Amino acid sequence: MTVYTTGSLKAELNDRGWRLTPQREVILHIFQELPQGEHLSAEDLYHRLETDGEGISLSTIYRTLKLMSRMGILRELELGEGHKHYELNQPYPHHHHHLICVRCNTTIEFKNESILKIGAKTAQKEGYHLLDCQLTIHAVCPKCQRALMPI
Repeated sequence: MTVYTTGSLKAELNDRGWRLTPQREVILHIFQELPQGEHLSAEDLYHRLETDGEGISLSTIYRTLKLMSRMGILRELELGEGHKHYELNQPYPHHHHHLICVRCNTTIEFKNESILKIGAKTAQKEGYHLLDCQLTIHAVCPKCQRALMPI
């Protein structure tokens, strides 16, 4: 898995017949600067760009997020809020998985090498090129469990 820089993104886009637009470059930089554990929805990204004075339309953001997800640059996450979130797809050893409370949407990131090894081995066995391997566990956190218990 590649750590994406502006240069590597430009080269990969060019190989596929696309260009590195200023909008794509700005969006990549936002994700490169995100603190560990922070995920952005398209709307979150739009508001952040708007605050920074970047006039990128929501439709361009959606297209760019989808493109970068297909390329394996971003991870597309279903965090139980009814819309997708995105984060930079980090290579090993930064690779992680998510444990999500289905009631309050609290998300915990965790690492497990076995999951990645199984995913890589399965992809290789079938002749696939692994872009991402993620496990998302949906559960109820201890706080929400206590709220559900009768008194």
